[in-house]
Amino acid sequence: MRLYRINENVRKPIIAGNWKLHKTLQEAVQLVTLLKRSLPADQDVEVVVCPPFTALSETAEVLMESGIHVGAQDLYWEDKGAFTGEVSAPLIKDAGAGFVIVGHSERRQFFHETHETVNKKTKAALKAGLAPIVCVGETLAEREAGKTFAVLEDQLKGAFLGFTQEEIRKVIVAYEPVWAIGTGRTALPEQAQEAHAFIRKEIQKRFGEEAAKALRIQYGGSVKPDNIGSLMKQEDIDGALVGGASLEADAFAEIVKTAGKAAREKEVRSCCTP
Repeated sequence: MRLYRINENVRKPIIAGNWKLHKTLQEAVQLVTLLKRSLPADQDVEVVVCPPFTALSETAEVLMESGIHVGAQDLYWEDKGAFTGEVSAPLIKDAGAGFVIVGHSERRQFFHETHETVNKKTKAALKAGLAPIVCVGETLAEREAGKTFAVLEDQLKGAFLGFTQEEIRKVIVAYEPVWAIGTGRTALPEQAQEAHAFIRKEIQKRFGEEAAKALRIQYGGSVKPDNIGSLMKQEDIDGALVGGASLEADAFAEIVKTAGKAAREKEVRSCCTP
């Protein structure tokens, strides 16, 4: 997976759609068929859709040679065994996926994900050749208490404990303020940038400057076509993990196109800034 374009100092943006518990098999095929028609294969933005497990193989088949990738929404850290109801990284890869979301706030809240399980799942994804999208973010209570950075530091430390520089370069981080997910509230671009810059600084402290510069950090939290442009203009925001808006082909395609335009403008600024 190539992270850079012509300018080696510019990270290739990544827009991923998290469908959550939505879309039957027929609906999933219809949606990705529309996306395939709406988005050219050669994109300035890396595009990923994350349907339910039941639709992984079908959507992957539809999207072959389209330039749109498929990801899963979760995984188990063991490859096989007596783990009823779980889906492993090798099974996800076999279904045609190349990405997987790890540690989403809903998994932490409703299914008791811990730093340890996020760490093990991320390592399992990398072992199988999947690109993990590791989610971090604070609740409203934590933000109002001034604990945002402490929470992020703790989550990043736990998620990547024992990782090497080579491994961290294959990871994508998604900053998702829990108070902005599905609420219609979006972090101001400046608020999001502040958190993204902190995440990059933490990665630099733990894994070095080169790894930090290469790390792609997405924003997630009520992302829509009308706010993606202002978010993508921020220096440390490299894409978005999109929820509800990814369930509509027109809205998701518009997010991708707007993100690409903003990224090109950012690249020009980067090239021309002394």
